[in-house]
Amino acid sequence: MNLSIFTMGGYGLYVWSAFAFTFLVCFFLFLKSRKSLKKLESDFKDEVKKLSAEQVDTLKKGKISKEILTSQSKAK
Repeated sequence: MNLSIFTMGGYGLYVWSAFAFTFLVCFFLFLKSRKSLKKLESDFKDEVKKLSAEQVDTLKKGKISKEILTSQSKAK
């Protein structure tokens, strides 16, 4: 196997470390965004519980709110 692909003429350490750093930062941002989304969905569901039945029916007509409410009810 030709290792010159990985060493890249002596610059491999910098290239691969930059690649790994970028991957880790993107992965961290993904996890943080997912956690934030779950919290916002949970807060939204809690606010919906405080609404009247008529307001909930109106809210369920929206595509995004319908997805949030159905995904939260399936999670139980």
